[in-house]
Amino acid sequence: MATLVVNVPAPLPSLSAAMVIPPVVLAPTVPPEFSVTLLSASNEIKPEPESIAALVVMVCASAAAAQTPQEKEASRNATREKLRQLLAVSGPKKGIGIDFRQSDKQPYNFVGVKRDGLVNSDAIEVVIGVTNDETIGFRIYPHIKSGYINLNKAKDAAGLMRTLLHLSDSNFLYWGADTTDDVFAGYTFTLESGFPDKAIEVVLYSIAPLDGFVGQMRPFVDGGTASQ
Repeated sequence: MATLVVNVPAPLPSLSAAMVIPPVVLAPTVPPEFSVTLLSASNEIKPEPESIAALVVMVCASAAAAQTPQEKEASRNATREKLRQLLAVSGPKKGIGIDFRQSDKQPYNFVGVKRDGLVNSDAIEVVIGVTNDETIGFRIYPHIKSGYINLNKAKDAAGLMRTLLHLSDSNFLYWGADTTDDVFAGYTFTLESGFPDKAIEVVLYSIAPLDGFVGQMRPFVDGGTASQ
């Protein structure tokens, strides 16, 4: 009877600790009727930038939608209190000089009036509102002859509107008219990056200089001239 002799190779030493895996995808063992193509790691699939942008928008929208009405109100209240504290400290500062108070009609608005140091305006009314959409908006209304500057009452409405457009192009604050056609200067903050305390103070310091731009409007408002 023949004897079958099988030589078993000695086990190889483990090299796992020193092994460097090359940048390829290793395929598992498959039956011979299947073929496997190995892809280099450099051949990665890269999504289009438009797809990434759409995904970011969807994620942000989902996060915003997940916020309950109670959470939105709590966030709005917290922002209002931060704004209240900032206005209490910054309002009296030299160069601002406005005493702000909470509005009786709209509890998320703070209102104040600047009267000193003005030569073209009788007063400058300031309304600062905390919205339900995580923004803080400024509406700054100059007063002439104890009233608002109104497009419908202006001596030259077209000239006034043209001036507002030019000022919006060159000013830090933008100019516009509300739904009643009263002219205002404005600025809007979004709160994605937190409460913008320093930036809000910059806008507060920008209120008094608006009086000079009101002087540029006077010829179109009432036929007057700018005071120096």
